[in-house]
This record gives sequence, structure tokens and C-alpha cells, in this order.
Amino acid sequence: MFDSDDDSPQLSAQALAALQEFYLEQQQKETSVVDKFSVGAIEEDWQLSQFWYSKETAERLAKEVISAAGKGGKIACISAPSIYQKLKELQNEDFSAFVLEYDRRFSVYGDEFVFYDYKNPLNLPEHFEPNSFDIVIADPPYLSEECLSKTAQTVKFLTKGKILLCTGAVMEEQAAKLLGLRVCKFIPKHNRSLANEFRCYVNYESSLDS
Repeated sequence: MFDSDDDSPQLSAQALAALQEFYLEQQQKETSVVDKFSVGAIEEDWQLSQFWYSKETAERLAKEVISAAGKGGKIACISAPSIYQKLKELQNEDFSAFVLEYDRRFSVYGDEFVFYDYKNPLNLPEHFEPNSFDIVIADPPYLSEECLSKTAQTVKFLTKGKILLCTGAVMEEQAAKLLGLRVCKFIPKHNRSLANEFRCYVNYESSLDS
């Protein structure tokens, strides 16, 4: 027992300063618009099969979908939050974007976040009308026929026609079969090395083929 308040354990001045600095950094992360939309602002969760694109890849793909959507275009990012984040960084362009994602941490993006579980591919908000998006970009979380097949249902429901799919090279045959997509020359890169080779697939004339 302590005889008086003076005997209570106290943080040293150095520890207190470090604690205050930590809280300040946390507050800045929560309030900074730049941090909020930076790729990596929300850390990868490997248990959810999350692997963020490199800065260069995210920017290339974001600019691709902006171009494909056209002026005033509407973009859906299915299981591709790092592309959505890069789109928001490039928001000087005239377009709108939504992120459909299982990870509820991305709900920080407000009305542009839509909870999405590929196992229930058509469980979508009422205001998401059929064929209402100028382009849909999708990056299914798992390299399986089931995951791609169900994600494809969402893609076909939402898109007016244009589709950009990012997934493993091993899914090329299924991408063609399910969505009529062809592989592009451009090879996407991630911040971390992955065991599986990734590729991009489209069904329209794309700069990713150049």
C-alpha cells in the first residue's frame, strides 16, 4: 500500500513525452486526408488474403480505370481497396468511385464503402442498379474457381460493359470463360513478393496492352 498520493508510481518525463508523441501521431493519422487515402494507410490483413499493390501499380491501374470510365464516369472497386485509395488521391479528375470490401475497416470511407462478401455476390445496396457502372475493377481475394465465379456475378450485374480483373495467371482460362476477358501485357506488382504470378485481364481496348 502507498501512504499518500505522492508515493503513487509516476511516468518519467521521457516516457510521458513518448506517450504524448504516440497519441499525437495516432490523431494525425485519423484526421489527415492524405494518410486516410494513401495505399497502406490501412494495413494488410493476410488472414483476409490482403496484399496491397505497389505505388506504381496502384497509380497505373487507377489512371486506367479513370480513362476507361470517361468524364463523369462511375467506378466500382470490388475487393480492390488500394485502387480505390489511389483513385481518391487522383480525385482532381471527374468521376465517382465506390469500394466493395469485406473488411469493415474501410468503412472509414463513409457512403462510398459497401460491405461485400463474395459468397453473397448479389447482396448489394438498393441504389446499385444493374449495369450502372462504367467500369468495374475486381481483385478476388482467393485464387479459386468458386471465388472468381461468384465475384463474376457481381461484376456482370454492375458493369455497363467494361471489366478490369486482377488475379493470378493461373486463372486465365477461368477469366476468359466466366467474363470473356483476355490477359494484358502489363504485369501488376505488389508491395510484398507473392508466390503466385499476377496478371491483369480486360474485355476492352486498354493501354495495359501497350
